[in-house]
Amino acid sequence: MVNLVTAQKPLVAGFLKLAGLKSQVVEIEEGTVMHFWLPKKRKSNKKAAKPAVVLVHGFAAEGTATWQFQASSLSKKFDVYIPDLIFFGEHSVSRRPERGPEFQAECLVKALKLLGVERCGMVGFSYGGMVASRIAASHPDLVGALVLSGSVPAMTDSLSDATLQRLGFTSSSELLLPNHIKGLKALLSVAVHRKLWFPDRLYRDYLE
Repeated sequence: MVNLVTAQKPLVAGFLKLAGLKSQVVEIEEGTVMHFWLPKKRKSNKKAAKPAVVLVHGFAAEGTATWQFQASSLSKKFDVYIPDLIFFGEHSVSRRPERGPEFQAECLVKALKLLGVERCGMVGFSYGGMVASRIAASHPDLVGALVLSGSVPAMTDSLSDATLQRLGFTSSSELLLPNHIKGLKALLSVAVHRKLWFPDRLYRDYLE
């Protein structure tokens, strides 16, 4: 049976290409690579170039799952960069043992510098907001503007415990890495503004 989530990925890729973006993998260091959707062509003349905006995704999936509906409209006025954070998506991987927002921030900064991005606006959704906040705090020369959506600058123990208790989970990993449909529905309820209905078939395909 066709996995509906996997089947729509070529369609999303097609829309991004129509928006003037291309897929590219950046080698940050030996054993660490990060995948981006980024402008096919950037003007070398800084006065003529569009301002850069980096869209940092949430925890549940790769960058296009969060930003596929914003990329086309934003690309009209901005050079849009959509990274897949390390271990999200199929192509962003590392041999390094580190994990967490600090590690993601370090890798993303290095990748943007390799791509020649000297100044950008940064938009972070959910987990991506924590990553973007760390970059903005540590690299004010890089981040000229910061937007957080559905996020906090950092997840504290008290905030995390309160959220988990409200949702009926005992740990962050149980919430963020669901292995059943009920858990995935709970995660989605945290991530969206209004309740959305999807058939259980789609949830099963997403878990796969």
